[in-house]
Amino acid sequence: MRIAEIIGTVTLSRSHPSLIGGTFRLAIPLTELELGETGFPAGDELVLYDQLGGGLGSRVALSESREAAAPFFPEKKPVDACNAALIDHLHLENLD
Repeated sequence: MRIAEIIGTVTLSRSHPSLIGGTFRLAIPLTELELGETGFPAGDELVLYDQLGGGLGSRVALSESREAAAPFFPEKKPVDACNAALIDHLHLENLD
């Protein structure tokens, strides 16, 4: 599981019936250094399925691959990345 920031919305002309109730969001994964206020997101954008209502600028816990579809079992959803949690506040401590 990784932390990502939502940077956009994806609009579909058609979708699979099992995807009703959610939206697709464009997100960019963040590294530990980029989680601070002065960091900039970097990396490749990806599309995630969101049933939790994350908006632009929201930080989310990103579940990928097989684990992205696991919460919907036994129903099958054709997703490769999923919003697993909305992050309200994140506190990092330097343990050195």
